[in-house]
Amino acid sequence: MQTQALSAYATANLPRYTSYPTAPHFGPLEEGAWRGWLARMKPAERLSLYVHIPFCHELCWYCGCHTAVTRSEERIARYAEALHREARMLALALPADGIVQHLHLGGGTPSALGAARLGALLARLRTLFPFARHAELCVELDPRTLTEDVVAVLAREGFSRASLGLQDANPEVQARMGRVQPEPVVREAVRRLREAGIGGLNLDMMYGLPGQTEAHVRATAALAAALGADRVAVFGYAHVPWMKPVQKAIETAELPGAHERLAQAAAAGEVLRAAGYVPIGLDHFARPEDSMAKAAASGRLRRNFQGYTTDEAPMLLGLGASAISATPQGYAQNIPEERGYVAAVEAGRLPVARGVALTAEDAIRREAIERVMCDLALDLDTLPAAVLTTALPGLQALERDGLLRIAGSWLTVPDEARAFLRHVAACFDARLGSGAGRHSAAV
Repeated sequence: MQTQALSAYATANLPRYTSYPTAPHFGPLEEGAWRGWLARMKPAERLSLYVHIPFCHELCWYCGCHTAVTRSEERIARYAEALHREARMLALALPADGIVQHLHLGGGTPSALGAARLGALLARLRTLFPFARHAELCVELDPRTLTEDVVAVLAREGFSRASLGLQDANPEVQARMGRVQPEPVVREAVRRLREAGIGGLNLDMMYGLPGQTEAHVRATAALAAALGADRVAVFGYAHVPWMKPVQKAIETAELPGAHERLAQAAAAGEVLRAAGYVPIGLDHFARPEDSMAKAAASGRLRRNFQGYTTDEAPMLLGLGASAISATPQGYAQNIPEERGYVAAVEAGRLPVARGVALTAEDAIRREAIERVMCDLALDLDTLPAAVLTTALPGLQALERDGLLRIAGSWLTVPDEARAFLRHVAACFDARLGSGAGRHSAAV
């Protein structure tokens, strides 16, 4: 591909496609409509729960999540109580018991609740929602604040997988991104988790950070492999200071350019493949024996707001400020601002703020986008003419540039074009460009 064309693709701003329609196209959603969707759940339906804990002890400059810095015990306690109340309201809004097969605690860092509150929350969820015997329980953790008592609670409650933010192992890069995290701290967190029996280890690393080089990325990927991670996510830093003002602390002039970002992503993949990992979708790698690698190989990989997942539940219920739920009828997002969320729950309301109802065409496009993002392949014969007609011009342009192949009815994305999956998915996005949202660079 020509250098100029490559740069254009790499610098284009596109959604990450963790949903369709994407979040910028959500609009106001009334509580009554959300309750109506919940009431349509089938008896004994498989459920997935996501709980958002927005607190951190300090704010990392690169962060794009809904987070807040606090050490106020009163504030944390009030939020934890709101989670209890919302969980009860959600459970009562469902017409029958759903069976939880997947629980994900995210943030922020869930350990900010403290061991006692974390244990109480998990006990409350088990009281309100029946859990499958082999439900997978996952948690996101900051190695810098992980304590023995929190690990003990997670182990006692049956957590089998933890995701740790590694980002970059180089101290200079860490200083430039506002997250100083010495390597021994990460190693100690891994030791604690493994000794407690939490065997599934995910490590998140990033490229495109300020002052970062290919050598830094290679060293971080090698560390992730040496730590024995079962899965490694290689995320491109999304510089969106118009959405996340904290990112203004990052020197724009120190950010790698499009070609450097591409080279860094490729370098991470090279190191991880050499260490025995297999590539998963856009930006994940997994050991061949890991359940995610097996799901990808059998066409069962899924994608949701937590990224790639093995969770196949048709309903995802999000609890907490900013949390997003996904149902067959559409998406519903809670009030993003923590205090507004707490106030709504204390007033006895389900704290939904925004969302979007799925049309029949949306559902078709969502499935096509998810399969492209997960399988790097799609049978175009499964699409109605109206959808295929709008997608073909973009697909044919990508094919001319070598980013995909169409043979008969099958679309496939070659391994070397994996970094441009979002461009392929965008061909099926009928709403792209019609909303006010701004997206990050596609690579």
